Amino acid sequence: MSATLNSTKAAAALRTSARVSVELLLVLVMTAVALWVLGRMWSVVWPLIVGLLLTTLTWPLTRFLRRHGWRPALAASAVTVLFLLVASGIVALIAVPVASQSGELADGVVEGIQRLREWAAGPPLNIGADQITGALDTAIARIQDSAGSMVTTVVTGVGTVFNGVVTAVLAVFLMFFFLKDGPRFLPWLTRQLPGRLATDVPIVAARGWDTLGAFVRSQAFVGLLDAVLIGLGLWILGVPLVLPLAVLTFVSAFVPIVGALFAGLVAVLIALVSNGLTDALIVLAIIVVVQQLEGNVFQPMIQSRGLGLHAAVVLLAVTLGGSLAGIVGSLLAVPMAALLAVVWNYLREQLSDAPQEPETDEPRTGAAVPS
Repeated sequence: MSATLNSTKAAAALRTSARVSVELLLVLVMTAVALWVLGRMWSVVWPLIVGLLLTTLTWPLTRFLRRHGWRPALAASAVTVLFLLVASGIVALIAVPVASQSGELADGVVEGIQRLREWAAGPPLNIGADQITGALDTAIARIQDSAGSMVTTVVTGVGTVFNGVVTAVLAVFLMFFFLKDGPRFLPWLTRQLPGRLATDVPIVAARGWDTLGAFVRSQAFVGLLDAVLIGLGLWILGVPLVLPLAVLTFVSAFVPIVGALFAGLVAVLIALVSNGLTDALIVLAIIVVVQQLEGNVFQPMIQSRGLGLHAAVVLLAVTLGGSLAGIVGSLLAVPMAALLAVVWNYLREQLSDAPQEPETDEPRTGAAVPS
């Protein structure tokens, strides 16, 4: 005989499901509102995020100077100037050697295009010169037809570069103030918050700061690993500009997807100009292998250990961030996931019951035992 459905239990289950659904809906609405407000304030939030990431990178040296008697303003100024000098040196290390061989690079690109035309004209494609010329004429005509949109694209690109410069300047200024006044932030925040928030928020903020530092250090280590492996491959093949290309690879590791593509393209072009097509293809293979190892092995393993996240969570976070917000989303996905994990772990600590000690009939240590 089959059991009958209990109407009271079914109604209670439906009420519970309805209540949970409404609560989840309210959470999703509040999350959407928060993201909308964040998007409206992005021109301020983005420099703030970049400034915080730069501060996590430069804070250990500032802390060292402050512990050795330097005043906060002097230590922050010295570290900021040193950071600007190092950044300028990295740019010069990359730009000057490449610029000095820009003519050779351009000639090599033209020669490479000519080789491609000759290869296309032979078997198995057997594309005639008239067909190639016709294709070029068609491409030129399309470019002329889309001149207006190209101008718009150029103007947009100039605006993007300008916004990037403004963001960089604001981020450096914010980094200076964070380095100078950062240790006073949590005590100030404690005084401003009422009740239990005065305890909870500073603890979460301190843990979040440690998490951001772990993210920057792990990203720098991954970039260094890429630079060493790719630079070693370029050195073995005898490709020139090994040091600038290795530095470019390290810097580009902080910009997901596009950074790796740009650094790889530059390395392949220089190998094509200096060593020929065969070595260029070998360089391309080396870069693809290293990038695959970085994205699927090194980065998930290192970040999962430093941030307390599983490697699969790191991969899913980067994929979701890239699909939602492009490059910026990919860059911020992992630290945001780690910060959410910090908040979740703290909430679990506060909502969990304290572990109870097991009862025992044995006498406690130090108690008098009757003889």
